[in-house]
Amino acid sequence: MDLKRFEIKKNIQKTDDKNLSFRVFELGIQSTKDYLEPHKKDHFCIILVESGNSKVHIEDKIYLLNSGKIAVIFPDQIHFLSNLSTDLTGKIILFEEVLFCSDILKNELSAYNVNLSAHLNCTALSSLEFEQVLPIIKNIQDIYNTPSLVKKEQARFYIKIFLLGLIESIHGQHPVLHHDAQGPNQHTYIEFKKLLNHQYKSERTVQYYASKLAISTKKLNALNKKYSGETAINAIHSRILTEIKRKLLFTDLSHKEIAFDLGFSSPSALNKFVKAKLKETPTDLQNELAQIYTA
Repeated sequence: MDLKRFEIKKNIQKTDDKNLSFRVFELGIQSTKDYLEPHKKDHFCIILVESGNSKVHIEDKIYLLNSGKIAVIFPDQIHFLSNLSTDLTGKIILFEEVLFCSDILKNELSAYNVNLSAHLNCTALSSLEFEQVLPIIKNIQDIYNTPSLVKKEQARFYIKIFLLGLIESIHGQHPVLHHDAQGPNQHTYIEFKKLLNHQYKSERTVQYYASKLAISTKKLNALNKKYSGETAINAIHSRILTEIKRKLLFTDLSHKEIAFDLGFSSPSALNKFVKAKLKETPTDLQNELAQIYTA
């Protein structure tokens, strides 16, 4: 499958877009025509539904979006829309990570950026919360339509306020949002997840990551249990499984090529790993995933 990667800088709808790092569009059949096939983006995408409904497929998960729901899709998450109703309305907001939310991603949202983006992939707001969000979105859209140097800076803060509001709406549901979320323990956990994203192909032992973080394996396991509910070794294996799923579904690589690309000693080692984790073969997994994306 030829997986497209959309770049926000190439999404030019009007002259001002060349100097803007965000876009705001009406949600509907026409504005989402490019989103009906699996793809990635190099930027954040927020989909807010006011009426009607649609399904959003993000990696190997499917969420129903209807009135009051908001999807935040992170850069490089594979996704697409399906089953759009004819009365679908709402907003699409696209924005660059570096220029608009570098501070929030490094602080308030840092844990989401490396591990828990799925918690924001689909958020259902109460009627009151949703009504409070709409004026913020309107402000962002108004600035997009008539931008200026000062207004562009204002848009950055409106986006931050919007994201923080989403976090507040789900406060307490996830361990990472507890009161010590900005403490040194969370920082170490985040560094582990970042390191894992870079090294998972070649380094698969808890000892390696613990030594890099200058903590004991016991401490690393405790941090993982606290913030994700799983052990460090399960976190390592989950990261590998995520990449296996991506390659099975979105590349034309053979199982042998996938095995060697991901650091397995042989195709049989890949097969053994998948079977131990999911109780099915890579071929079974590939067929299962294909059904999700072709349904």
